[in-house]
Amino acid sequence: MEEHYKKIPIPEGHTLVDKGMEAKGSRRGQDTDIYWYDELNSAGEVVTSYEVTDSMSVYPPFNRHISVSKSS
Repeated sequence: MEEHYKKIPIPEGHTLVDKGMEAKGSRRGQDTDIYWYDELNSAGEVVTSYEVTDSMSVYPPFNRHISVSKSS
């Protein structure tokens, strides 16, 4: 998850809360998992949500790609 946190830019004082994940499995040589996070402000209110797609090649050299989409 550390790599996911690096991809999500949040302001000082805000935190990310893990909301769950879904393993999509292997397709076209990629093993894909979807993760959801909520960004909370210092008062503990949800500011926005993020969906992180984390995919890795099932064949060497096992390249990894992480993309983030934001929804308000």
